[in-house]
Amino acid sequence: MLILFDIDGTLTTGGPARSAFRLALEEVYGTAGPIANHDFSGKTDPLIMRELLTAAGHDTRQIETGLPRFWARYVTGLEARIDGDPVTVLPGVHELIAALTAREDAYLALVTGNVEDGARLKLRSAGLWRHFPVGAFGSDHELRNELPPVAIERASAHWGRAFRGSDAVVLGDTPRDVECGKAVGAATVAVATGHVSAARLRGTGADRVLEDLSDTGAVVEALLGGNTEPEY
Repeated sequence: MLILFDIDGTLTTGGPARSAFRLALEEVYGTAGPIANHDFSGKTDPLIMRELLTAAGHDTRQIETGLPRFWARYVTGLEARIDGDPVTVLPGVHELIAALTAREDAYLALVTGNVEDGARLKLRSAGLWRHFPVGAFGSDHELRNELPPVAIERASAHWGRAFRGSDAVVLGDTPRDVECGKAVGAATVAVATGHVSAARLRGTGADRVLEDLSDTGAVVEALLGGNTEPEY
C-alpha cells in the first residue's frame, strides 16, 4: 500500500513557517493581507498566498510578478529560523513510521500543500525527511486535488511498480486531505490532531477517523486495511 502523508497537523505541528510566510509577503508585496485570521488548513502554500494577496487588493499580474522573489524569501526565512524553532513531531509519529518502514507492503510518500523546499526544511528539522523518498507538493500544483496523481506517478517510477489510486491511502487532518484522496480513488484516514474535530472529519466520509496516531497497531490497521502482520 502506498501511504500518502500530509505534514502539518498530521506529522508535525508548530515551527516558524507562518511567521516566515508573513514576513516574505510583507517584504515582497508590502502586505500579508488578513493573515492573522486566515484559514491555512489543508490548502497549498500557493493558494494561501494568492488568497491573502487577493484579499489585500493585488491583481493576478502583481501576484505573478513577485512570485520568484517571494518563494526565495520564504524559504530563506524559514531556513534561518527553523533550527531555533523546530517543528514538533506529533505523538505516535516516530513509532508509526518505524512500524511501517519495517514492512515490505508499505511505501511512504508525501502529499502536502507545502512547497517542496518548505516540506524538506520542516521534516528535516523533525528527523523525518529521509523516510519519504517521493511526494507531491504545493510547488507542483496550486490545487490539492491535483497532488495525489503526481505522488502516485513519482512513487511508481521510484519503486518500479505501477501504483493506482486504489493502491493508495491518504492520511491527513483536514477535510481537504480526505477530498483529495477520494478524488483519485484512494482510501482515506483522517486524524484529529490538527484544527478539525473528529466529528467534523467523520462528516467528510473518510474511511477511518482517528483521534491521534498514538496507538501504533490501530493506525497500521487503519492504513493497511487490517493486514497488520509484516510481510517478509
